[in-house]
Amino acid sequence: MATLAIALAVLAGCRSERDRGAADAGAADGGAGAVGAVSADAGAPEAAPPLVGGPEGPRPPAPPAEPRCPPEMVRVARRFCVDRYEAVLLDRATGLEISAFYPPSRQGAASVERIWSKMRLQLGDAEARQMELPLLPGWQKQREFEPRAVSRRGVLPQGYTTGAQAELACRNAGKRLCTLEEWRTACRGERDEQFPYGPTYADGKCNVFREAHPAAVLHSDVSLGHSDPRLNLVRVAGAPLLRRTGETATCASAWEDDAASDMVGNLDEWIDDPEGTFVGGFYARATREGCMARVASHDFTYYDYSTGVRCCADLRAP
Repeated sequence: MATLAIALAVLAGCRSERDRGAADAGAADGGAGAVGAVSADAGAPEAAPPLVGGPEGPRPPAPPAEPRCPPEMVRVARRFCVDRYEAVLLDRATGLEISAFYPPSRQGAASVERIWSKMRLQLGDAEARQMELPLLPGWQKQREFEPRAVSRRGVLPQGYTTGAQAELACRNAGKRLCTLEEWRTACRGERDEQFPYGPTYADGKCNVFREAHPAAVLHSDVSLGHSDPRLNLVRVAGAPLLRRTGETATCASAWEDDAASDMVGNLDEWIDDPEGTFVGGFYARATREGCMARVASHDFTYYDYSTGVRCCADLRAP
């Protein structure tokens, strides 16, 4: 009997374990069913958000690069380039700076120095006669050279330049003289006005129509001695008549976020005309014409202290 009781107890225990397992499994199945029901009620699952740092979608194509100008030039009307400042001239071969107070050629400079070392003692009052000639570097008298135009801020620009020399200087810089239409377009700025600063003349905005003429100061006659190397060094009431490039901040022809300085006043500027034309007016010229000022009474070989250089160029591929 004892043996039979023990066997029945073992059998009951096995059945109890089996029943508990079935109950546990049923509970598990019921849980899974509950989750499935919730998912069905929630509808279709949302798309997963993109991973941070994951690959981006296709980007729109970049706009094509626009033709530009060399860094020392201003882009005008998206059509051509103009020098930001009136030029100084350098020797094309060596890069040495050519004196701004003498013609940019060996023979011309030496001749002017020789003549005016005597003439300065014969013209003008006592104070004028005491004014020395500016130094002419020895190398300019000793060898031939060709000028190259450089647009640079804060320097006295080159005068005493013929149209042919201005053309050569621009060509040696990889540029050219502006046409009349180009020059006037650049001068009038984006607003297409007669003056770099506005539609009407305003005294003192550009370095033009000044209170004195340098030949009157040095020679007592505005018509005499226009090759005198001292003329662009004359000061009146302590202020120079010829100013450094970019010094007259109110005389700027605006284009995009840039501007060309002194297109009116400071120095006359040769343009591309073999018959001989310079434009803009110089510091002592009695003109109120602004960008329309033009002198065509001299040939392309003429020069005096007031004739300077500004170059144009075609746009460059990006």
